[in-house]
Formats: sequence, C-alpha cells, structure tokens
Amino acid sequence: METKNLFAAIIGRPNVGKSTLLNTLLGEKISIVSSKPQTTRTKITGILTKGETQYVFIDTPGIHKPRTKLGDYMMEKAGEAAGEVDIILFLVEAGDKIGPTERELMKKFTVMRVPALLIVNKTDKSNAREIGDTILRFSEVYDFAAVVPISAKNGENTDIIIDEISKFAQEGPHFFPDDMITDQPERQICAELVREKLLTCLDKEIPHGTAVEVTKFSERDDGIIDLEVTIYCEKDSHKGIII
Repeated sequence: METKNLFAAIIGRPNVGKSTLLNTLLGEKISIVSSKPQTTRTKITGILTKGETQYVFIDTPGIHKPRTKLGDYMMEKAGEAAGEVDIILFLVEAGDKIGPTERELMKKFTVMRVPALLIVNKTDKSNAREIGDTILRFSEVYDFAAVVPISAKNGENTDIIIDEISKFAQEGPHFFPDDMITDQPERQICAELVREKLLTCLDKEIPHGTAVEVTKFSERDDGIIDLEVTIYCEKDSHKGIII
C-alpha cells in the first residue's frame, strides 16, 4: 500500500476556533482553548493517520495587527506555517467581515500558490443567510479550493474537511509514528493546560503575559502525573491574584 502525507495549516483571526477544530479533528485535546483571543502562542502540530494517509495539522496563533513583541512573534509563526504546507485551512466565523489583515493574507495565498479551503465556523450560532453571505464575501476575494461550513465545537461537518483535503495528499512516507497525535512533549502540554486554567479562572485580572514552566514532572504507576510548575507574570501585583 502506497503511503501518503499532507501538511495543513489552520489559519484565522484570534478566537475563531482554530484550536477547537484541531482538537475535534484529532479526537483528543492537545491545544488549549479559552474565550480569550491569542491564547495560542506558537505553532502546535497535531497528527492524524487514517489508512494510508497521514495528516499533519499546524495550529497557528491568530492573525492580527501585533502591538507587542509577543504579538510580533505570534504573527511570525503564523506566517511561517502558511509557507510550509500543502494546503491552508482558512477559518472564519459566520458573519465575519473582511478586514485588512484577512485581505492581505488571501493575497499571500495567491503569491505562495498554496491551495486554501474556506472553513466557516460556528454555524450552530448562525442562520443560513448569514452563512451564505459570509461565503460570498470571502469567495469574491479568493478562489478557494472548497468551502466547508462547520461547527468545530459540535463536530458538525468536520469529516468533510478530511474528505476535501485528502485530494491534496502527496505520495510519500509518514513522518511520524501512526499512533502519534502530536509532537508536543507531555511537559509542554501540561504547562499549557495550567495556563488555560489561569486564563479561564482569573478572567480579566491576568494578562496574556503569564507563562508557565514545568519544573518537576513524574508519573505514578497508576498513571497519575505529579507536577510542580512555576508561574511567571509581568507585575508583582499579579502574584497575589494568582495565589
């Protein structure tokens, strides 16, 4: 049996559901999710092997106009991912308008000559007219290889994404073991899960400058993981809030 591979970048503005989509496609949580924009800071690779084809998904930081060094770094990572793949999953939300950043990005798709799918997310919160208008707006700017309306949260139509991108798979080896779902070390996933809880539980008090480092990681015989982490924050005044 000839093996195939495909690399796909998931790109879109902050908080559009990129990480939720990645987790849904894999059937397991490897990328943290929160209602805060720009939760994802760097590229996260998810791996799905189905039959002879291995799909490698890259979850990127949300595209936006950066205002900080962290923002510059995140945009750089998103741009790198777009230039390294066989296809782009351009994720938008039903009802979205086209801003300057999206328009510039679609121009880059043409320059890079990388095919792109338009994925219209959060259809469970929208009506048919709103979804149709969104598809029309974006399709007038760029000739997408396919358009797939989905609900990443509910898993609706996400199987169609696999069907569509499989057409672009290349003959070649699997670059990861077939049972592997991410290249992220367990320590890193655990650190990100702690950061996700900070974003969720502390709501508005804690800025995105918070970072988490795992200083001790051990697994018991029964599978329970013991962690010790260091939480970094930008201001001394934030320490008391976190504690």
